[in-house]
Amino acid sequence: MLPVSGPSYEAYSYGGSKFGNQTVVDKVPPDMLHLIDAHWYQYPPLNPMWHGILGFVIGLLGFVSVSGNGMVVYIFLSTKSLRTPSNLFVINLAISDFCMMLFMSPPMVISCYYETWVLGPLFCQIYAMLGSLFGCGSIWTMTMIAFDRYNVIVKGLSGKPLTINGALLRILGIWGFSLIWTIAPMLGWNRYVPEGNMTACGTDYFSRDIVSVSYIILYSIWVYFIPLSLIIGSYWYIIQAVAAHEKNMREQAKKMNVASLRSSENQNTSAECKLAKVALMTISLWFMAWTPYLVINWSGIFNLVKISPLFTIWGSLFAKANAVYNPIVYGISHPKYRAALFAKFPSLACAAEPAPATDATSTVSGTTTVADSEKSNA
Repeated sequence: MLPVSGPSYEAYSYGGSKFGNQTVVDKVPPDMLHLIDAHWYQYPPLNPMWHGILGFVIGLLGFVSVSGNGMVVYIFLSTKSLRTPSNLFVINLAISDFCMMLFMSPPMVISCYYETWVLGPLFCQIYAMLGSLFGCGSIWTMTMIAFDRYNVIVKGLSGKPLTINGALLRILGIWGFSLIWTIAPMLGWNRYVPEGNMTACGTDYFSRDIVSVSYIILYSIWVYFIPLSLIIGSYWYIIQAVAAHEKNMREQAKKMNVASLRSSENQNTSAECKLAKVALMTISLWFMAWTPYLVINWSGIFNLVKISPLFTIWGSLFAKANAVYNPIVYGISHPKYRAALFAKFPSLACAAEPAPATDATSTVSGTTTVADSEKSNA
């Protein structure tokens, strides 16, 4: 029988003579050990190949995110027609995602090179806080975008128009709300600790005292379940409103024996389908990005499944990847943005000419444009 018991047994026996009694914690600097949970002492060191792959992926994601979001911010701020109250939310989302990967990617690449966190306990906490801050800011900005689309499409003329001051006030509220939640662990409500493979930092989901558990649960509710529910609800009503409007237009055109009914119907269906696709893509990408990290946190505090170092770090990477495809959903899918992008960077227009003027509107305004044109035809 091996003279080893407890958490380190698996680390001793795993892989035979290849690892001996080495663990994933062995390379952690002494000043970081007080942040390491006993759970991780049972796992052997990760294969260096995984550190190389992880460093390459996070480096690539960082480059794409910083470039893409930086371009979105530049295009929106330098194009007068795009500087609208609604688009301030898109700019805020791009800034949040830009900062997310600007601060998250380089430290993680460095840590993957050394195969452990080498930047000290203070920067570990700052790193985790900034990642949580920008993630929370992005999530609630996406919620504000959904609210704005709901206000324009569902409420229409009865809705209160969004103003520059109103948008800025909401953005300020987003960052104030996010800062409160993400600075709390640094003040003693839960804490920030290294992730499983010791190359990144996040929330402590192994401490099962009431203080730590309450933070994870409440943070999940306010930064995952509530905004997700609000986004789904907003887009549900948006799609319903658009579908009802198109149905009424088709019935009205039928009663009036409009000759161009077929063409109009095709155009309306296209607008409705585009809106549904954007909504579906938004919600799907949300699930892809944040659900794995939520599962990891809840699995830790409720001991649902066995959490390995590799499992934790890929979950964290999925959440960070949200900063990469957000510009695509909220920027590239914006026809006016595409037109401005092709005008400022002609080499990027590899397929066709910029979007025509009749289509040079956002998904929101595009829907109302279809409605107005049909009314005038009627």
